[in-house]
Amino acid sequence: MSRRPLTGILLAIALLLGLTGCALVGGDDRLRMMVPNSPGGGYDVTARTAVKITETTGITGPVQVFNLSGNGGTVALTRLMHETGNPDLLMMMGLGVIGATVTSHTSYRVTNATPIARLIEEQEAVMVPAGSPYATITELMSAWQAKPDQFTIGGGSQNGGPDHLMSMRLAGAVGIGPRQVNYLAHDGGGELLPALLANQFDFATSGVREYTEQIKSGQLRVLAVSGRTRVPTVDAPTLTEAGIDLVFANWRGVLAPPGLTTAQQQRLIEIFTSLEQTPQWQAELTRNGWTDALLTGDEFGEFLADQDRSVETSLQQLGLG
Repeated sequence: MSRRPLTGILLAIALLLGLTGCALVGGDDRLRMMVPNSPGGGYDVTARTAVKITETTGITGPVQVFNLSGNGGTVALTRLMHETGNPDLLMMMGLGVIGATVTSHTSYRVTNATPIARLIEEQEAVMVPAGSPYATITELMSAWQAKPDQFTIGGGSQNGGPDHLMSMRLAGAVGIGPRQVNYLAHDGGGELLPALLANQFDFATSGVREYTEQIKSGQLRVLAVSGRTRVPTVDAPTLTEAGIDLVFANWRGVLAPPGLTTAQQQRLIEIFTSLEQTPQWQAELTRNGWTDALLTGDEFGEFLADQDRSVETSLQQLGLG
């Protein structure tokens, strides 16, 4: 066989393989997912769970996940803003990043980015270490009400983030003033966990998923969860069941840099609409106690604008805006 026909056949085979193995995005292995806090935190767990499924199901090719923590997520958001027009970069984010942009008075807001998808909602948990004297949420709240200035609350987000907002709203629900709340911020659950296990504060408010193993092993006790219904994998009542009038949910989603074309934005949206339809993702929602909350494109953008206004108003009322 001559070289020219052989070359033609090889090219045809290569083209066929390329077409049949083509993913929605990432066939050139350039897609990256930026996580705005430390490894082990809620953003990190959500990002790596989602990416693993998109890779193994062929929705994408290999995706690089990397952490860029700092200042509650605003360092990563600034990086995103400086990648204008880049369709190969995504950023996992959520309520905490919005709060950080308000409290730090950064020049960038999440509404400046390209909205891709809100993925999940997650309940907050009120947790204590195993050695805590408080066995129920009622006992804990009674003690906090009696001596609020002597209590310290830990959280895995900066001021304005979900754990901070949860602790403030919990205080308000039981009659404790915002100035009496001693909140210690940490950069994600990976940083909060060792401090909580070391009894560095009286209780913590944070997402359920990040502490699954410690809850199962008995190192941590969940006294209550913040949603409308119980978390199936956690033996704890809701706050409302315990007589505390509070329902609160955190959420997480994905942004892309500003300046993308409509086609580029839609191409990225398709990753997460396809992800939602996989049985693997639905199984992870159940396993992690997450609620499917998919919202894409312009609808997600409108949601972000509403959240931005709401958080700014709440923090201004606390003197933190």
